[in-house]
Amino acid sequence: MKAVVLAAGEGQRLRPLTFTRPKHMIPLGGKPVLEHLVGTLKEVGIEEILIVVNYKNEVIREHFGSGERFNVKINYVLQEKVLGTADAIAASENHVDGEDFLAVNGDLLLSVNAIKPVLEVHEKAKPTATLAAVQVENPEQYGVLRMDCGRLMDILEKPPPEAALGNWINAGIYVFSPEIFNLIRRTSPSERGELEITESIRLALRDGESVAVAKISGGDWLDIGRPWDLLDANIRVLKMVKRSILGVVEEGAHIKGQVYVGYGALLRSGSYIEGPVYIGDGSDIGPNCYLRPYTSIGRKVRIGNACEIKNSIIMDHVHIGHLSYIGDSIIGEGCNIGAGSISANLRFDKKTIRMRIKGEPVDTGREKIGVIMGDNVMTGVGTLFMPGVTIGNNSWIGPNIVVYWDVPPNTILILEQQIKRRNFPSIQ
Repeated sequence: MKAVVLAAGEGQRLRPLTFTRPKHMIPLGGKPVLEHLVGTLKEVGIEEILIVVNYKNEVIREHFGSGERFNVKINYVLQEKVLGTADAIAASENHVDGEDFLAVNGDLLLSVNAIKPVLEVHEKAKPTATLAAVQVENPEQYGVLRMDCGRLMDILEKPPPEAALGNWINAGIYVFSPEIFNLIRRTSPSERGELEITESIRLALRDGESVAVAKISGGDWLDIGRPWDLLDANIRVLKMVKRSILGVVEEGAHIKGQVYVGYGALLRSGSYIEGPVYIGDGSDIGPNCYLRPYTSIGRKVRIGNACEIKNSIIMDHVHIGHLSYIGDSIIGEGCNIGAGSISANLRFDKKTIRMRIKGEPVDTGREKIGVIMGDNVMTGVGTLFMPGVTIGNNSWIGPNIVVYWDVPPNTILILEQQIKRRNFPSIQ
């Protein structure tokens, strides 16, 4: 069976990280989200993959190429305009050659156990379509499923909480027969002007076609739509890290637990690494640094003397100056963090942290979130970031500034002070 991976979207809710890359290419434990998905597809025996692309598609194409490096065959199709999931799947019609195929959203972190049940149910029931169902705590943000004895009865997109329809939602994993393309051709645009695959599936139900449902565990599925989802995904990825020391560990450095140290990396004396932690090739840590669990360090990262980092994603080519603290944060590629900088990650009142997502305030449901920083940000010494702020790419933050609010891309923040010269009596 072939797979179709939907990776055309930008990921506006993940800004500023997606100003410079598709959301599918954000790294977790040394690999982009999409590479983790490709690896899972390979594990279930799928070796031919079509990736539907649009936004910054050259980033995806350059990384994956023909797929040879990942022991799969990868082709691409450009979705000319991002007009919905049904339109994206329609673009794959010539690729699947009239056979049943797997379709999956490209921004999901999945285990093999999330895909196998969908394939098995489809093979057994031979329906027009099979989709995965997963239980979540916030079903109002998804398409909620009405089911009966393993068959789908209806999909209700983002219903209000008072509708009380249960918490089984559409997980974004499907197996379709070729009939889906005829259904897509009959699908009308939604209120947003997009062709949604859920509407195509509802057409199948109205036609009396059989649509099967495979229930999967939430522990095998994670939707990555918001910055804090990336931190959760990073935790899941790092739990699978195997201890491997390929770089240099100086005498006096201490490694505890499952820690990966890449080729050419250097852990200087006095550093304490408490796994699970991933350290990419060519990175230079310490001396006297403390890397706490669930920290993912990219390639050629420099972390100076006496820094502490916890539960964070640090992308490639980042420099973090000495005496800095980064917690529950995401630092984009090529950033330079001045010495003594701090990412505050906890409110005084211990309430959950709110962030602005697409301009609207959203309760993250988390008590701890630090800073979310785009690529190529420069900060001066002693910069302090308040919990949940975002810093746009290519911005400069001057020394000793407390950042209370989100900073747009390409912004310069400077603390201006007027200093008056005074004449003081000389000391005799």
